[in-house]
Amino acid sequence: MTGLSSVDLTELALHLAGVALLWRLALSPAARARPTEARLARWEIAPLDFAVQLWGTLAAGFGLQLIVSTAAQSAGLGGDTYLVVAAPAMPLGLLIACAGWRHLARATGGAVRFGGAFFRAGLATFLVTLPVVVVVALAWGLVLTAAGLPVAPQDLVNGFLRMESPALRAGLAFSAVVLAPFAEEWVFRGLLFRHARGRLPRWGALVLPAALWASLHGLTAFAPLLALGIVLSLAYERTGNLAVPVLAHALFNLNTLFVLLLDPPK
Repeated sequence: MTGLSSVDLTELALHLAGVALLWRLALSPAARARPTEARLARWEIAPLDFAVQLWGTLAAGFGLQLIVSTAAQSAGLGGDTYLVVAAPAMPLGLLIACAGWRHLARATGGAVRFGGAFFRAGLATFLVTLPVVVVVALAWGLVLTAAGLPVAPQDLVNGFLRMESPALRAGLAFSAVVLAPFAEEWVFRGLLFRHARGRLPRWGALVLPAALWASLHGLTAFAPLLALGIVLSLAYERTGNLAVPVLAHALFNLNTLFVLLLDPPK
């Protein structure tokens, strides 16, 4: 263990815990022999009603982003300040729209419930995502390199790394750890996966919403986030509680920021 920093040791412990949970919950003979208990019933909703909800949600997200971006540019904001002001607009717009569909949580069975064992399930889901995402990221990086394609971090990651202001970093972290997990899980798991499940083959319901979500984060992050999205959908399917993937998503983003801040890439 000589030469490993405290951050490396912490991450190693988290990943080993994730491997142990992955074996216990999914890969061991006993886990594979257990019948899968899904607590998510088919969402009975008319196609037009679903289309209106999805369109209204996305329109609110893109609309608020356009308004905030235009206002920030008109105010002469640029660089890191512009990034911190504009980044929360999309998820905030999505959340406003989702809050407007008062019957959404009841109709989907996908309410965000913070009672019971949601924290334990969310923490376990987060730990399982770590080794899965790392393995997929390593393999995906080899594929991109072999294809001669660039392997570059996301723009938000670059922005977070170059920021020197603690206030700006805190603002971007709030967007990544609080707003984005709530908004993205509600749209991609609570709406898209929830609707696809029972209407598409199970593999399609798991892969397609996750692929749409991953495609928004750039080529380098596509395959790792595809894997992450599938794990989050499985957690939602198994628990019927959208708070579980929200918490796991938030912890994943928080862990990523923690590593970037304390052990930035050289």
